[in-house]
Amino acid sequence: MKNCNFIRLASLSLAILSLGWLSGCGGDSEPRPVEPVKPKVDSTPKTEGGAVVATPAGEPVVIAIAGPMTGGGAAFGEMIRKAAELKGKEVNDMGGINGRPVKFQVEDDKGAAGEATSVSRKLTSDETIVAVIGHFNSDCSLAAKPEYNRVGILQLSPGSTNVDVCKGGDWTFRNLYRDDFQGKFLANFALKALELEKVAVIFEQDNYGTGLKEAFEAEANEIGLELVAMETYSRGRTQDFKPHMTKIKSAGADGVFISGLYNEAALIIKTARNDLGMSVPFFGGDGLVSPDLLKLGGAATEGCYVTTPFLFGTKQETEKASNFLKAFQAMHKVEPDTWAALTYDACGQVIQAVQAVGTDRKAIRDHLAAQNTKEKGYDGVTGLTFFDENGDCPGKPIYVTQVVKDAEGGALKFGVSPKQLLE
Repeated sequence: MKNCNFIRLASLSLAILSLGWLSGCGGDSEPRPVEPVKPKVDSTPKTEGGAVVATPAGEPVVIAIAGPMTGGGAAFGEMIRKAAELKGKEVNDMGGINGRPVKFQVEDDKGAAGEATSVSRKLTSDETIVAVIGHFNSDCSLAAKPEYNRVGILQLSPGSTNVDVCKGGDWTFRNLYRDDFQGKFLANFALKALELEKVAVIFEQDNYGTGLKEAFEAEANEIGLELVAMETYSRGRTQDFKPHMTKIKSAGADGVFISGLYNEAALIIKTARNDLGMSVPFFGGDGLVSPDLLKLGGAATEGCYVTTPFLFGTKQETEKASNFLKAFQAMHKVEPDTWAALTYDACGQVIQAVQAVGTDRKAIRDHLAAQNTKEKGYDGVTGLTFFDENGDCPGKPIYVTQVVKDAEGGALKFGVSPKQLLE
């Protein structure tokens, strides 16, 4: 027992000496709190089912986005860019394209043909770019088309509707209707749905405005819709629309068709309503489909009718469209418009092609060209996209949206028009 007691005393003395030595060397006099062990957080992206998805690596797959990021059509460009950002994030979060990250390179053509030509030359000279989503304006798509066809790179437009956009260009496609279809529809809508007899036309002098006007005029003459006035203007140059609208009012029009873009349309409607007291219906083509029409035109735009290739809130809306709407709002804090939906689909269709055939430019183009029936088409947010021999997109419906007040807050919005003529 003595030996055991000695050992205990010796151990106790050694412990005391050790504490004293630590204090003398700058140790804490108070005991240190024990740091909790932090669990490792697994930040690896996972699918909804919980399966681990590898982070995309290596050289990115570069797809160009070309549109009016500045200028008079900047509101269109903003939606186009946001849609590409959403699609890119979704694809990369799921492992990329065959393990490689996707990158969308955004180029600004300012909505001008000359700028679009310069953009097309820049893009075709960059061998890393596998395809081009764009352009938006018909003038721009037509101006850029020769360069894309000369070099051989896919041009897929989510916005250009002029009838000549895809003609004579084996590398040019679009995922929406043409203006001959839209113009014919609008003339019948004016006569049969709005029950108008005398219509005035005011149109922009570019490929979109003129082409849509010509299609409308041809159908109006065919079905007996009287055109009592025809006024024209130039984007960015015409600022005072009072002389134009005074002539239209004097002509006795019971409705006004606007063939142009939202900026000028807002001024036209405000001038007619606020300055001249015109109460007749205003209606226009899809160039008016932008939240900025409502911002610029204010209360004067209420009741206006606009055609569109896609519309949220219809009976035809799919689960894909509803999910896209929610995802876009969550990411960007604003609602997507028609052009965001069409751009999202265009990006998805090109990505699908790269997944199937790789990054060879011709293989991508041929993959889209082979989607030439409903059975082979791309099923997206805006419906089924397939192409005819020219790269045009037949089969998609046309909708009518009307500017109405929101039932809750009273703010203006694009609602589903009760007058559709979908048949």
